Amino acid sequence: MLPAAVVAAGRRAEAAGFGYSSEPLTGRLLATLSAAVRPGGRILELGTGAGVGLAWIGHGLGARRDVQVVSVEQDEGLAAAVTAAGLPYGCKVFVGDAATLLAELGRFDLIFADAPAGKWTGLDRTIAALAEGGVLLVDDMDPRRYTEAEHVAVVDGIRRTLTGHDALVTTELPVGSGLILAARR
Repeated sequence: MLPAAVVAAGRRAEAAGFGYSSEPLTGRLLATLSAAVRPGGRILELGTGAGVGLAWIGHGLGARRDVQVVSVEQDEGLAAAVTAAGLPYGCKVFVGDAATLLAELGRFDLIFADAPAGKWTGLDRTIAALAEGGVLLVDDMDPRRYTEAEHVAVVDGIRRTLTGHDALVTTELPVGSGLILAARR
């Protein structure tokens, strides 16, 4: 059974014609990782979309009020719809390019990279925003889901960067759209 907020966000995505929401297994992992964020920690979501990922983060945090959640969305209409529907406690949605905003937002204990900006571009800035001991979850990393050679090459480059980074301990998870989970040493 899916949490009510996730179901509501899924309906918003469907109504908006937004087909890129987090799959349930990815969402459950995101909720689990959110629940494990240290007291007073910070969570960053790159790509608010219709708010499915935020709903999973909120589910993981439950009644906690000690975690700040920041989400970045390029599309003003999507950001407004998610904000109007109600955000998890302590959450703020920023409108803009994630790769540009990363330098201004500080460091985070959990980052969910769910948008091209900060993943396809600006990955170095995403890694730099990860606090010591922080966790990075990157989705859409299964190269088999892409038909264009250019996209396969980009995903391969992201995978090589994350798995070869000296400051990260990384594992690939064959779940949903393909996940990479990394922790900063």
